[in-house]
Amino acid sequence: MKTIKLLIIFFISLTLTGYSQNTAKPEKKDNKKAPEITFESNFYDYGIIQQGGDGTHDFVFKNTGKSPLILTNVKSSCGCTVPTWPKTPIKKKKKSVIKVKYNTHRIGNFQKTVTVFSNAKNSPIRLTIKGKVVKKETPKTSPEKPKSILNK
Repeated sequence: MKTIKLLIIFFISLTLTGYSQNTAKPEKKDNKKAPEITFESNFYDYGIIQQGGDGTHDFVFKNTGKSPLILTNVKSSCGCTVPTWPKTPIKKKKKSVIKVKYNTHRIGNFQKTVTVFSNAKNSPIRLTIKGKVVKKETPKTSPEKPKSILNK
């Protein structure tokens, strides 16, 4: 008899749990008024850079949604890549820039990602940079002529 009562209580609680509804606000992906971030390009190839050269690139984006866009965080895949982004809301149909700086003191091939988190319905977005850093060539100087005793 006890087992039957326990089974009935178990099935009632299971049924009530199954019928509970999620009353949370709809996902931002369903919100037609949500902001949307659109990049001119989400990939940049530096090509070959000399060691210590300029490793910065500006990723230009536009808020193509219908409400202000707020970038909540921009993270790089490693410490050798540092992103800088606007901290103020970007109004609809306005452009802005995420500046990415790669440390070009490291020699060799690289491919890094920067992840952009925002209140946009298409968040997060990944930006990618790649290239090759080569050792900086030292300028060759002509050897000095040896001083002769006769040229005093």
